[in-house]
Amino acid sequence: MTNTLHRYGDAESLRNDFIVFAIPSRGYNDRDCVPKLRQFLRMALKYKPVNLGDGSRGGIFRPSKKLNPLAHWFRKAKPDFEEVVEKVSSPTTVAAVFDNREAVERFVEELRGADLGISINISARIDGAVECCRGAGLARHSVEYSLGFMGKTDRLADRRVLELSTMCGHGMISFSFARKMIDYVKEGRRTPEQACAYMSRFCSCGIFNPTRAQELLERCRRGTT
Repeated sequence: MTNTLHRYGDAESLRNDFIVFAIPSRGYNDRDCVPKLRQFLRMALKYKPVNLGDGSRGGIFRPSKKLNPLAHWFRKAKPDFEEVVEKVSSPTTVAAVFDNREAVERFVEELRGADLGISINISARIDGAVECCRGAGLARHSVEYSLGFMGKTDRLADRRVLELSTMCGHGMISFSFARKMIDYVKEGRRTPEQACAYMSRFCSCGIFNPTRAQELLERCRRGTT
């Protein structure tokens, strides 16, 4: 998935950032794939993902049309994993986000045994993805790289902002919003956990990693980044 390849950060900050996708192919194996996509998500739940995503509806933190703008800041930030599973109703891309390699290895091993008949991709550091496959008894058959940012890079946001905003591959977490969350955390107006819940709702496919985001925001709060 190219939209997850551009997550910005050093190797250490990406060490525990794993996304596992299930993707049906239109006109080939998308017919009657909804039960398989739900099965994929339910299997993932056993390994305690930090986010689940449905490319059509978002992740475990979702926006609501019934709330006014002020309510966004005071609503309860309770993740709803079951809603993501139950609302998969048509062919789409689904994803599970993890913050540790061991869980991904066990999940991929179970997926191998289930043989769902749809494409399974791992988006992570290359060495991490290779280890996950090896642990599940699989050999990596292909790899896709991001070559990074090119052009007038001086017009990009600073590193701290890029690390947060690029965790939404569709660009729905704007530079200004990420910068605002950093400032709020540094000023003590929001906790890293609260700021992560706010940003997660804007990621339209649910691949935002709240664990990594909290670590990045905590480093900003302490002034160690």
